Amino acid sequence: MEAITKVIPLKNNKIEVVFNDNVCYVIDISPFINSTGMSQALTDEAFFNNVKVDEAGGVTWNNGFDFCPVFLRQIAVNSNKIP
Repeated sequence: MEAITKVIPLKNNKIEVVFNDNVCYVIDISPFINSTGMSQALTDEAFFNNVKVDEAGGVTWNNGFDFCPVFLRQIAVNSNKIP
């Protein structure tokens, strides 16, 4: 089962995640942050930095905005492909 074991907030709306197979990726979350709705809170750096791993192995913020580990793996793999 895909799961994240550790998440570290970075600058510029990026997070570093470690999956349960010990593979680590830096993922840019900025494409998913909008000026309205739940993701708007993530524009505040202090709020963004309160990211944590949830009980399902995904990442979440205090307002309930979250990403599942399977989706984050897809983002990571696709954004790190060599053209």
